[in-house]
Amino acid sequence: MHLITPNASAALAGGTYVGGTPVLKRLFDVTVATTALLLLAPLLLLVALLIRLESRGPVLYAAPRVGQGYRVFRFWKFRSMRVDADQLLSGMQARNQYAPAAPADAAPGPNEGTCPGCGAAPGRCASLLIDERGRPVCEQLHRRLQKAKGAAAFVKIANDPRITRVGRFLRNTSLDELPQLWNVLCGDMSLVGNRPLPLYEAEKLTTDEAALRFLAPAGLTGLWQVSKRGKAGGLSEQERKELDNAYARHPSLRTDFTILLRTIPALLQQENV
Repeated sequence: MHLITPNASAALAGGTYVGGTPVLKRLFDVTVATTALLLLAPLLLLVALLIRLESRGPVLYAAPRVGQGYRVFRFWKFRSMRVDADQLLSGMQARNQYAPAAPADAAPGPNEGTCPGCGAAPGRCASLLIDERGRPVCEQLHRRLQKAKGAAAFVKIANDPRITRVGRFLRNTSLDELPQLWNVLCGDMSLVGNRPLPLYEAEKLTTDEAALRFLAPAGLTGLWQVSKRGKAGGLSEQERKELDNAYARHPSLRTDFTILLRTIPALLQQENV
């Protein structure tokens, strides 16, 4: 996907780049990632052992993620969920914290297959569809519900039952993110940047305004991760988008160092994002 316009790309101009990342930023990433992987090797082995002892399945979880310039790469984490987590996601959209509420007039009434606004004969809609359970559903109602379900670009499930006990601890301490140091070393990610997104989230962010976030490198931590972390309410979807765009508009090593320093107290709040 190449949705970045030349004018938008100019927003990140300034400095010499290697694969879209400033040289000094890349050197810093490689140095820190290499050192961290060596020093944290015993901890990485301990986490791997705990995961294997608690549940069946691989220690690491790998999935495609969309990073800088809409480039898709293999994203690594310690597995914190059941092995069938991806298959269960489609049935849990009602728990998505970023999903908007369904329209008030979208709730089915006492007469199945009818809805407000249908100018048909009483008790019947102008156009009926048959849902997956064989029931008649008003086409207008169905379209409104589908639009509401698909409106959220980001997905975060409240009290996600797919997470294991060890996985919940790893997420609260962000230890599940440590394998991404390998992504940083390989050049897929940077220590600081915008969060790499799953394909189903990235495909909803293709407008000129939303695409701006993809000019910045994918990051292990970032501006929205250290904003309001652990506070009641957290961040709305719009606030996340604005923070991602703000980082993409004003990249600098000074900003990166500030975010890294703010990441430490944010982690201590034990609120996974």
